[in-house]
Amino acid sequence: MKKHNYSAGPCILPQEVFEKSAQAILNFNNSGLSILEISHRSKDFVAVMDEARALALELLGLEGKGYQALFLHGGASLEFLMIPYNLMKVDGKAAYLDTGTWANSAIKEAKHFGETLVVASSKAENYNHIPKGYVVPSDADYFHCTSNNTIFGTQMKEFPNLDIPMVCDMSSDIFSRTLDFSKFDLIYAGAQKNMGPAGTTLVVVKEDILGKSGRTIPNMLDYKQHIEKESMYNTPAVFPVYASLLTLQWLKNLGGIAAIEKVNQAKANLLYSEIDRNPMFKGTAVAEFRSNMNATFLLNDEAHAPLFDAMWKEAGISGLPGHRSVGGYRASMYNALPLESVQVLVDVMKELEKRS
Repeated sequence: MKKHNYSAGPCILPQEVFEKSAQAILNFNNSGLSILEISHRSKDFVAVMDEARALALELLGLEGKGYQALFLHGGASLEFLMIPYNLMKVDGKAAYLDTGTWANSAIKEAKHFGETLVVASSKAENYNHIPKGYVVPSDADYFHCTSNNTIFGTQMKEFPNLDIPMVCDMSSDIFSRTLDFSKFDLIYAGAQKNMGPAGTTLVVVKEDILGKSGRTIPNMLDYKQHIEKESMYNTPAVFPVYASLLTLQWLKNLGGIAAIEKVNQAKANLLYSEIDRNPMFKGTAVAEFRSNMNATFLLNDEAHAPLFDAMWKEAGISGLPGHRSVGGYRASMYNALPLESVQVLVDVMKELEKRS
């Protein structure tokens, strides 16, 4: 039976990425060697890294605009540390928008480096919306936000216009929708939410914001070092970078971000329409801020949970339970999830209504 993978991460990937990755594990580029055993300094892998970095910039529309793309280790969680290390000045301050668990984790790391101002937070409402009307101080060294909140199913629909650097954690919605990415001075994303397997992190940074903190930065945590070494300061995550490249190639061949955005909007419209129509269910995020990547919802009567759980499992659906801090269900509809999988879930929801 076909599995409909709603996992929040590591996430669903395109079938062709699995097939090409599997072949590369056996024999990469007809070298007689596996991608898992080749040198990261080999001509074949250097070409992979170069293309992956270039293609990331191309898809984001940032080619020739002063940005560098890096594939690093440590996930978004290490970026929580690296960003203030590189961007917060000695005796400076940074501004953060608190919209979820990971935004809150980033704030905690920044506090180790200096004054960290939370300009707004939706924590008191269990992060069910994105705050509005906040003011970002013009003397902050940077502003940090999280574009999509995987756990709580909210997504920023607009971003402020600022005269200070804007940093964004796009781990769970990167490459999923069209934005003016040049508004951001640093974008980072763990690959495992929408781009590739776990093990590498994409960082896209505008070079001219670096080297101004006045801090002595350890080499491993210094973006300038990683740029100079072209993401090869230490051994990169060879296989995750390769699989990410394959995913970026797949996206480009589909027509890029603008093309996948239409598919993602259709998937979100289909599922949210059913959540709102079906008296068995209710959404947890304020409608205005619902995420197109992660739809969170509850049963109106938990007594129906055993039947519903049995039904969606029987239909071949996987990864639907919500995060423990929200409960209920979370349907993660990343780029590679086909519309047909969303229709299967909607059909199960309709069938539950008939049986109840």
